[in-house]
Amino acid sequence: MSKNEKKISVKIEGKEWKECLDKSFNEAIKKVKIDGFRPGKAPKSVFLKKYGIQSLYNDAADKAVDMAYSKVLKDNKEDMMNIVAYPDIAVKSIDENEVLFEFTLTLKPEVKLGKYTDLGVKKEKVSVSKKEIEETLDSMRNRYAEDVIKEGKIVDGDIAVIDFEGFVNDEPFEGGKGTNYNLKIGSGSFIPGFEEQLIGSSSGDDVDVKVTFPSDYHAEDLKGKDALFKVHINEVKEVKLPDYDSEFFEDLAMDGVTNKEELEAKVKENIKNHKSNHAEDKYVNDLLEAASKNMEVDIPSVMIDEEVNRMIREYENHLKSQGIDLNTYYKFTNSDEESLKSQMRDEAEKRVKYRLMLEEISNKEKIEVSDDEASKEAEKLAKQYGVSKDEFLMNFGGIDLVKYDLKMRKAMDILKR
Repeated sequence: MSKNEKKISVKIEGKEWKECLDKSFNEAIKKVKIDGFRPGKAPKSVFLKKYGIQSLYNDAADKAVDMAYSKVLKDNKEDMMNIVAYPDIAVKSIDENEVLFEFTLTLKPEVKLGKYTDLGVKKEKVSVSKKEIEETLDSMRNRYAEDVIKEGKIVDGDIAVIDFEGFVNDEPFEGGKGTNYNLKIGSGSFIPGFEEQLIGSSSGDDVDVKVTFPSDYHAEDLKGKDALFKVHINEVKEVKLPDYDSEFFEDLAMDGVTNKEELEAKVKENIKNHKSNHAEDKYVNDLLEAASKNMEVDIPSVMIDEEVNRMIREYENHLKSQGIDLNTYYKFTNSDEESLKSQMRDEAEKRVKYRLMLEEISNKEKIEVSDDEASKEAEKLAKQYGVSKDEFLMNFGGIDLVKYDLKMRKAMDILKR
């Protein structure tokens, strides 16, 4: 038996066990057919003569197990806060007078902290370059760009509206033909080398484009094959970016932004905030990793299993928000639940380890969270989510979880010393 396990035997007998057997009989009699009696009307003595009292044992034990577990918790209050998973349960003996259960409780493991302050971990400094601002501005302008028909030769970045047909060994192949296709030159959306051969051509031109299909091309019969595409250029468009004028800023609809200077300032602020958040996340993770290397703990596998299951539920909810269910995900990725659990196991173990470490730091540092502090935090979070305090607490899991969350954050602040 693991040192994190505790075995407890509980007996259900007398009146309590008789009630469980009676309930099982009342359910079982409705499901069986006994000659000479209407369904559900045969006396108990007749039922027992035909099927035996042993036929009621399994169902009656299922009814008694919660009662037995309640007794475990009542008689072992000192362990209640340390139970980390629903116990393994075994029926050790059973007869018409009693049932004996053995509960194997998995308890929170002992955590031996090492050094957890002054860890030498530094947070990355955040800066925003002029190039980053310009690239973001270009991306914003591209969202409102217009495609305008142009005269003259195709250059990189233009859109060529083309008819095309592809041939391998002078024979057309399936999927190699298209009409009025809008191909942005430089997008890399066609076979490598195709787009570059249209540069310098003009509207009305016919161009022979020679390419070789990549060796990893998705169509087996085309992999590595030389091909000729006969292309007719119907028209050429250039991408016209909007000016920094009033119409552009109206389209952006950003509060307090009416000119380019204000937009640059807002973009710089957004980029800096994004980088700062990323730097903080990395800093926290680096601190947790550094401190966890100094600790000793033997994590029960059941704790990791439960964390994996929690992560699966989180991922399932994420997929649902995108209109995908888990079965569809498994089909698309050629995987299954076991492979997904296997992928998540290392991260789950890390999460459990970090949580145990922060809890032990909280205990060692005697961190406390008052009812008033937790209440104010719940009000603040409810306001952020735009819901009432009661609704927030119901969805979050209650004020005790708010207290726990605050404790963990305070423990994290100690790591930052």
